[in-house]
Amino acid sequence: MIARLKGTLLESTPLLVVLEAGGVGYEVHIPITTAEKLPNIGGECSLFIHCVYREDSATLYGFATREDRDFYRLLIEKVSGIGPKIGISMLSRMSTDLLRSAIASSDVALLSKCPGIGKKTAERLVIELKDKVRLVASATSAARDAPIATTEPSAFQDAVGSLMTLGYKAADADKLVRKAVSKLDSNATTEALLKEALK
Repeated sequence: MIARLKGTLLESTPLLVVLEAGGVGYEVHIPITTAEKLPNIGGECSLFIHCVYREDSATLYGFATREDRDFYRLLIEKVSGIGPKIGISMLSRMSTDLLRSAIASSDVALLSKCPGIGKKTAERLVIELKDKVRLVASATSAARDAPIATTEPSAFQDAVGSLMTLGYKAADADKLVRKAVSKLDSNATTEALLKEALK
């Protein structure tokens, strides 16, 4: 099984890349949250991979961090009604941090805003994953490997919450704070993230 690919980025769209590794071009489906972190075409790229094998196909799904990949696996393996495509749509709409926070706080309304997720599926997400997201958070907090992941989750979540209080939609607030994290020091405070996000 392929767990990680590192090579040259040959093609890139918001949901699909072609990554050349060892002389082979691999087509990899990605969420928008990963596309935002990709280098320019021709640059070196590394993705954590989840493989889905079927009778007539093998599909690769790639993520910028191990944390994102592992969270994706939780979504598609533990919750009935969420397949690989819906999982990618969810991680395209909101970051892992925001999705985990919504599950931990039983925010069914926010989860229902993800494409393909109705109220019943959102409720299943909370029931199935509430305890697991806490375990994943504690197990991966020391080994995160992207700028967004090195910022304290509480600062990230507080900044997103503050923007939502100001009237931003959850997905827009999440995206603004992710961009702020990529520009700031890894120990950025909530206030610093907000200041950068509102520029």
